[in-house]
Amino acid sequence: MISRIDLRGDALPKGGALRDLLPRAEFDVEAALEKVRPICEAVHHRGDAALIDYAERFDGVTLDQVRVPAAALTRALDELDPAVRAGLEESIRRARIVHREQRRSSHTTQVVPGGTVTEKWVPVERVGLYAPGGRSVYPSSVIMNAVPAQEAGVESIALASPPQREHGGLPHPTILAACALLGVDEVYAAGGAQAVAMFAYGTESCAPANMVTGPGNIWVAAAKRYFTGRIGIDTEAGPTEIAVLADATADPVHVAADLISQAEHDPLAAAVLVTDSPELADAVEKELEPQIAATKHVEDRIVPALRGRQSAVVLVDGMEEGLRVVDAYGAEHLEIQTADAAALAQRVRNAGAIFVGPWSPVSLGDYCAGSNHVLPTGGCACHSSGLSVQSFLRGIHIVDYTRDALAEVAHHVVTLAEAEDLPAHGAAMKARFDWKVPQQ
Repeated sequence: MISRIDLRGDALPKGGALRDLLPRAEFDVEAALEKVRPICEAVHHRGDAALIDYAERFDGVTLDQVRVPAAALTRALDELDPAVRAGLEESIRRARIVHREQRRSSHTTQVVPGGTVTEKWVPVERVGLYAPGGRSVYPSSVIMNAVPAQEAGVESIALASPPQREHGGLPHPTILAACALLGVDEVYAAGGAQAVAMFAYGTESCAPANMVTGPGNIWVAAAKRYFTGRIGIDTEAGPTEIAVLADATADPVHVAADLISQAEHDPLAAAVLVTDSPELADAVEKELEPQIAATKHVEDRIVPALRGRQSAVVLVDGMEEGLRVVDAYGAEHLEIQTADAAALAQRVRNAGAIFVGPWSPVSLGDYCAGSNHVLPTGGCACHSSGLSVQSFLRGIHIVDYTRDALAEVAHHVVTLAEAEDLPAHGAAMKARFDWKVPQQ
């Protein structure tokens, strides 16, 4: 069902050599880039008409307009299952608790008497959020994108999600209901690269955004890359992944269930177990079969994901080696199910989010932990963070010096400017103090 990689016995290689030994899904954004380019440019030149054409071509729906009417949002919330509504409301409540604590305040530093630098934090003016609607529907992603943007103070928030043929060309009603609960009333029936292009360029019905965030398929990731520089993005999200670092104390039932929980997202989803216990590895593999047989999405998602090159059981000599492996892997989601899970969690350097012990599964983080589930994938956790309030804030330095404070350091500025062969920089200082500017 799942392959094994045995890294016991020999010293583990360092850096990229170790990363190359670990499983990873193939996700060629560069190849997809050429396919999304004409889609993006069609939206640029034809606006809403292109979005309507692509809705018919890719989603099989005929749209009269791209923007979702306000009445559809209200109706979706009114018709929402009360239990689902309660779950969404609790998810929103917990996410707000965590993300509200991430707010940053301006701070002024006195560098010298009469010289200060203030860092003020300014939210992005307008963001476009993306909620996938392909194999599964993700109202939770609406929450994970909207809450940090709102807590950051973003004034204008729009959301796009693919139109659904079975729902009259509107996004899935649970997506719409989540938007209504959050007060996001600007919603568009647009999916894939064309949705990102809509936010990047703007159309007749949708004003351009400064930033686009949210998970999506390879076409969404490619469109984000295409527009990098024109708009801000969170990350080029790839297939989801879970790594579980476990020792002999872990419950194989829990470990197997958590591996399956991520495998059900996508046939390219990655499920990796890193352990120093061959007995646990055997027990987990044995436990996979009955649990898979008892669930759905087996042949189209779970089995291909677990059998794919991106999933494996990795055997190591001990937890020190296990830490090195999970740091090299840089998982989107890292569970630690060991005797000293909390202590090990503090030593991990590379992970999108860390889930400590048997009672903090990834599924909790997906919905109701309060943490954010929009996380770096594909090893990007070694340099990137998950979505947060800070993702939507820009730090701006305000420099305020008096004449005396500038005079004190002016000679250093002139010296450094001349050392870099930028005499006009120095001249800008000299002009303020009646220094003679040398002729060129």
